[in-house]
Amino acid sequence: MAFKEVDIHTLQFNPFDKISKQWMLITAGDQEKSNTMTASWGGVGFMWGKPVATAYIRPQRYTKEFVDTNDRFTLSFLTEEKREALKICGSVSGRDVADKWETAGLTPCCVEVEGGKAVAVSEAEMIFVCRKLYVQEMLPECFVDEKSKETWYPQKDYHVMYMAEIEKVLVRE
Repeated sequence: MAFKEVDIHTLQFNPFDKISKQWMLITAGDQEKSNTMTASWGGVGFMWGKPVATAYIRPQRYTKEFVDTNDRFTLSFLTEEKREALKICGSVSGRDVADKWETAGLTPCCVEVEGGKAVAVSEAEMIFVCRKLYVQEMLPECFVDEKSKETWYPQKDYHVMYMAEIEKVLVRE
């Protein structure tokens, strides 16, 4: 893994394209066991004096179990050449295959952070290492826009929002 840490304030990218069009992988776990999933919903910004990322995970996703039981998760951004791997990670559950990493042709890696480690994707072009700050279930009664609720949640499987401090940004050297 050949990454270098960069100051978050030096990043130059469009988060709308990076997340919604190029997608990202949300990864959590440890060296023994981890899981990753594709996401195209999320955001970045500034909250409580810290750079933050928000990730949204439906309750049935296997990766959610790993995010819930760990203090940290990573957001890994891959190049377009890895689009097939992103598709696999969005459609194949780690519950259903012996090795989702191998199925997707990806490799987990550990990133050292103060007070621990986080699992990320070795093939990424950029990685955000995130420490959870706030977790909130999306509640049906909180929707102001009923059409969004009807369109995106016909099975009532509302996302859980994870707001996390971006502790470290790594870019491929």
